[in-house]
Amino acid sequence: MANPPTTITATPPDRRTAFAEGVDQLRSAATTEPGRLRIIGAVLALLVVAFGAVTSWQMSDRTAAADDVLHKSQPLSAAAADIYRSLADANTAASSGFLAGGQETAESRKRYEDDIDTAAAKLITAANNSDAGSPSTAAITKLNKLLPEYKGLVERARTYNRQGFPVGGAYLRYANQKMQDEMLPAAEDLYKKENQRLQDDYAAAEPYPWAAIALGVLALAALGWAQHRNYRRTNRVLNHGMVAASAASAVVLLWLVVGHSVARAGLHDSYDHGVRSLNVLHDARIASLKARGNENLTLVARGAETVKVGETTIDAYDHDFTEEIAVLGKGLAAAAKLADDQAGEKPVSTAESNMAEWKKRHTAARAQDDNGNYEQALALVVGAKGATAQCFDGVDASLATALDHEQHEFKQAAGDGLDAMGGLPLGAAVLAVLAAAGAVLGIGRRLSEYR
Repeated sequence: MANPPTTITATPPDRRTAFAEGVDQLRSAATTEPGRLRIIGAVLALLVVAFGAVTSWQMSDRTAAADDVLHKSQPLSAAAADIYRSLADANTAASSGFLAGGQETAESRKRYEDDIDTAAAKLITAANNSDAGSPSTAAITKLNKLLPEYKGLVERARTYNRQGFPVGGAYLRYANQKMQDEMLPAAEDLYKKENQRLQDDYAAAEPYPWAAIALGVLALAALGWAQHRNYRRTNRVLNHGMVAASAASAVVLLWLVVGHSVARAGLHDSYDHGVRSLNVLHDARIASLKARGNENLTLVARGAETVKVGETTIDAYDHDFTEEIAVLGKGLAAAAKLADDQAGEKPVSTAESNMAEWKKRHTAARAQDDNGNYEQALALVVGAKGATAQCFDGVDASLATALDHEQHEFKQAAGDGLDAMGGLPLGAAVLAVLAAAGAVLGIGRRLSEYR
């Protein structure tokens, strides 16, 4: 029986990936000097372009963060502090006007209205600059709801007070309670959130761009190695293209390190001699406003609100006044230490002198009130001469002057820091492209010798 025919199956040729073929071509090219030069040129161009791109990217982020510090987050932090201050001052002005009764001056009334208007305007600014759903939005919404409620309570207190009804004092105490328990905590929460936003912007602007610096060093080292290799093979000291590439890369690296160091120093200075002082002064000013409001309410309440300290029952508002004055004293002491020039030290020193006199006059007023001399005590608090009102106004005016000075210091230092980064992202990109072109032209000059 014949054997069946044998079927022979052909083995298909190996299928190779494009990557494997590319590696083979690269290996083959590396066996010749022109091929090696092309590889070196491509690597040099890639390194220099990567250096420029990373530098541009990292410095764009830091420049944007520094710009936010100067033009967005710090102004918003200051606006939040102004909201707090305006609300506290409105509360103080309302109690001062109440004590004056029918003798309330147009100036006192205007101060209250201006504070309310300022708070409302700053709330609009904060709302317009807050992202939807951000932590600040809830505080802004709450304050917008509470502000008209507070105004209504103050107006009722004034109406009943002008008519001589004691219930006016109850309405004013209720308005103060709404301010102290709901509005000022919400304003403080907004202030803290905006301060955290400012801290985040500082944290984004200050770190060194280590990735860009490392790539810059690597690119310069590669260019130096390529030129040394060229010298060993041709005995030519200079290759104009690669010298130009090295010079451009060195300029970018030097600009990057020096520019960012100067910017970092300016931002540090703006924080140490601006933001820190501003925060302390804002807190001190708020403490003085709260102390003044409690001092007025001590006379409004006439002992209706008490608190127990140990075994002793004392007036609640006078107790709060003592606590706020202590906070004010600590704040002024801290502000004096942070002040770094005469223009910053003088208003703080003046505020300390006014605070010391304020405490003396307050003690005298309390002594008169405790002895049943209400009218004499009232004169020592809201009177035309020798009253604690003059001391409070002196403290407030001095702190306003100190705040203006520190705000100017912040703007100057932060502006210097931002200016030091100016043009770096674009300049780095342009010089990197020129450096890459120089490296390619330098390698091309060598390749032309093989044709």
